Amino acid sequence: MAKTHIDKRSRLTSAAVDLAYQNGFGATSLADIAREAEVPLGNVFYYFKTKDEIGEAIVEWRLVQLSAQRQRWSEAGSPKDRLCACVQGVLENKDSLARHGCAVGTLCSELHKAGGSVATRATEILAQHLAWIESQFRALGKGKDSNGLAVHLLSALQGVSILAHTLHDPGLVATETKRLKSWIQNL
Repeated sequence: MAKTHIDKRSRLTSAAVDLAYQNGFGATSLADIAREAEVPLGNVFYYFKTKDEIGEAIVEWRLVQLSAQRQRWSEAGSPKDRLCACVQGVLENKDSLARHGCAVGTLCSELHKAGGSVATRATEILAQHLAWIESQFRALGKGKDSNGLAVHLLSALQGVSILAHTLHDPGLVATETKRLKSWIQNL
C-alpha cells in the first residue's frame, strides 16, 4: 500500500513538472495533472491540498535534479572542465530550450511574478546553481572576481535560453555555448 501512495505522488509530481514546463505553472490545472498522471482528480487532493503544494513539489524536484547534475559535473577533472560540463548540459538541451525555454528560469520567473512562499523557495534553485558556479571560479583562483564571473556565465546561459525560445532557434544555444566554453578555457 505504501508503494502505491509513493507511486501516485511521484506520478503526480512528474506530471506537474512536465506540464508546468510545457505550458507554464499558472496554465497547468489540477485536472491536467491528474489526467497526465492517470490518477483520478479527487485523489490529487489527497497528495496535494493546494496548487502551491504542487508548486513546492515541482521546486523540490528541480532542486534535486539540478543537485544531481552538479554532482555529475563535479566529477570532471578540473574546475574548467566542470564549468564546461555545465555549459555542455545547456547545449544538450538546445532543442527543448528552443521549444519551451529554460525549465528552471521560466519556472522561477513565473513563480516570482505571483509571489508567495513557493516563489521564495524557488529562489534557492538559481541561488544554489550560482553558488556552485562561483565555487568553480574560486577553485580556478579567481578570488573576488568569482561572483561576477559566475553571474556572467549564468546570465549568458539564461539569456541564450530566452533568445532560443523566443526565436525558436536552437542554433543560438550551440553558438553561445561554444563561445562560453572557449571563454572558460581561456581564463
